[in-house]
Amino acid sequence: MGIEDQKEEREVLESIFPDEIIDVSETEFRVAIKLDDGRHEDDESEDDQPTIVLNVQYPLDYPDEAPRLDVTQPPNAPKHPYLDIQEDKSRLLDSLTETIEENLGMAMVFTLVTVLKDSAELLITERQNAKQALADMAAAKAEEEENKKFQGEAVTRESFLAWRDKFRKEMEEEAKRKEEEKELEDKKKRIVKEEKKMTGRELWEKGLVGKYVDDDEDDGEEVDIAKLRISAAS
Repeated sequence: MGIEDQKEEREVLESIFPDEIIDVSETEFRVAIKLDDGRHEDDESEDDQPTIVLNVQYPLDYPDEAPRLDVTQPPNAPKHPYLDIQEDKSRLLDSLTETIEENLGMAMVFTLVTVLKDSAELLITERQNAKQALADMAAAKAEEEENKKFQGEAVTRESFLAWRDKFRKEMEEEAKRKEEEKELEDKKKRIVKEEKKMTGRELWEKGLVGKYVDDDEDDGEEVDIAKLRISAAS
C-alpha cells in the first residue's frame, strides 16, 4: 500500500477524466468537475454550466490515510447565482467526510468526485427551490389580494342581525313616507271636492254666477242662472 497504489489510481483517473485532470506534482493533482445546475437542457449550452475543482494531495500512507482535499473554482470563473465556493467550501468538504471514513484502505478519489458533484448540485437545487418557493408565495399573496376585490365581506351572525335591523328600519321609514304622501294627496282631493260643492249663495257672493258645471249633477249639465239666483235667495 502507498506509492504503488497511488500511481495505479492515478492511471485509472487519467482514463476516466482525460480532459478534466491536471497534475501539479507526482502526489498532487486537480480534477475539474462540471455541474448540472438545471438551467440548460440542450447540449449546446454545456459550456455555460458551472465548474468546481477538487484539489487532491496524496499523503505518504494514502489510501490508509485520508487524502488532503480542497475545493476551488477555475480562474476567472463567472459568479454563480446559487453557488459561492468561498462561502460553500466548508459545507462541500464536510459532505466528503463520511465517504472518506468508509473508504479508508481503498482508492477513493473517483468516489469523492462523484459525491462532491452530487453535493454541489444538491446545494444549487435547494437554493433554486427556495427562491422559487418565495416567488410562489409572493404570487399567491398577490393573487389573494386581487381576489379580495371581488369577494364580499364574510357574513357573521352579528353582521346579519345588524343588516336585518337596518333593513327593517329602512322599510318602516319607506312605509311611513308613503303613508304621509297618501294622506297629503287625500287631503288635497278633499279640499278640491269641497270647493266644487259651494252653495248658490257662495257662488253668487264670489261672483261665480253664470254657467257652472256641478260635479254632483250629470256630467256636462249646465246650471241655469235662474236656478242659481233662487238658490242664492233661499
